[in-house]
Amino acid sequence: MSITSTAINTTSNSTGSVSNSSSGSSASQQLAGNFDTFLQLLTTQLQNQDPLSPLDTNSFTQELVEFASVEQQINTNTNMQTLISLQQTGATTSALQLVGSTVTLSGNSATLSNATNSPATWSLTVPNPATANVTITNSSGQTAYTGTVSLNAGTQSYTWNGQGTNGTTWPDGTYTLSITATGANGQSVPVSTQVQGVVSGVDMTQTPPTLTVGGSSYPITAVQSINNGSLTSGISSLNSSISSLNSSLNSSISSLNSVIGTLSKYL
Repeated sequence: MSITSTAINTTSNSTGSVSNSSSGSSASQQLAGNFDTFLQLLTTQLQNQDPLSPLDTNSFTQELVEFASVEQQINTNTNMQTLISLQQTGATTSALQLVGSTVTLSGNSATLSNATNSPATWSLTVPNPATANVTITNSSGQTAYTGTVSLNAGTQSYTWNGQGTNGTTWPDGTYTLSITATGANGQSVPVSTQVQGVVSGVDMTQTPPTLTVGGSSYPITAVQSINNGSLTSGISSLNSSISSLNSSLNSSISSLNSVIGTLSKYL
């Protein structure tokens, strides 16, 4: 595949950060308002309690603990949002480093270039030997080629030189491969497809950033391998960190909702 230009979209994506910050501020303000109301009620009840039957201080102590827990959860969520923002910045930096690199991605769209004698190429991986039915369509969904191919267990390349089923030569462009495979006993065999190309652009307005490869856009998480080996582990670590942060954030939100549910019984 031939890439002749490099395009980088540097527009900042600040919407998510503003929204998260606003949510944290709103939650803090609501908590402060509820706490003031609680103190007013507590003070009023203490002033008007029956001296012969004083109020049970244990319940008020428990409510104070609940308020403190909610405040801590809000602070935790705010810190988590900050960490996620930093991870997104790291993802953007990693994506920019990929411009000009040859990458292998999880996908089924490849570029055909007759001008440079470059066929559309896919990598196919199957767990067992199989016979596959292949359909190749252009960007408009028109079927350019159909055929069968024998696959060996493991990973192999599949190339298409642009010759259609009827012998017509199809023009340069992006083509999509659809494939179904069956084993020796007629059972369905899963096939994973990857494509390889040079990263020509990065769109940083998306979360995570998307890469432009062969005229198609892919999220950075679709990258399977990189010719620049030092970046491969970085991408893998970044994806793992983002996943871990999202899991922790969801857990914190769940705990916060639980505490608020308990607290609402007293308000």
